[in-house]
Amino acid sequence: MRREIIDASQLELEEKVVSIKRVTKVVKGGRNFRFTALVVVGDGNGHVGAGLGKAAEIPEAIRKGKEDAMKKLITVKLDEVDSITHDVTGKHTGASVLLKKSPEGTGIIAGGPARNVCELAGIKNIRTKSLGSNNKQNVVLATINALSQLKSPEEVAKLRGKSVEEIVG
Repeated sequence: MRREIIDASQLELEEKVVSIKRVTKVVKGGRNFRFTALVVVGDGNGHVGAGLGKAAEIPEAIRKGKEDAMKKLITVKLDEVDSITHDVTGKHTGASVLLKKSPEGTGIIAGGPARNVCELAGIKNIRTKSLGSNNKQNVVLATINALSQLKSPEEVAKLRGKSVEEIVG
């Protein structure tokens, strides 16, 4: 997985909380409750990231999740109709997500966790299918893994030593 360092302070980032889980630890004096928040951030223009925050209070967990997500921003290659450049599959533990390129007017056809990632990445036309595990955290991370694998036609042409016209057809 290729990662380039993106300065999050320069971007106008939106955030979406995908899930909040209450975690219980049973101790001698009773139960300790803590919260885990899965947060996705993006600028709607090709940058997206996901992070996990854990804390005793929900707002603090969300803040930590947002900070974590900002550290893990990736750049997504989009084509002229705000779709992805080619079909790709991403995996994370038991979850696989298939992302398919779509023509103008398709919209975002995706389940909840994958939809959040696609919307914040600025993708307008895409079809997705979640395969395997439907755990929200794993689906989000599998979607980000798939988006990080995308290559632009220029990159593919350079790798193969051909012109862009030969690659695109």
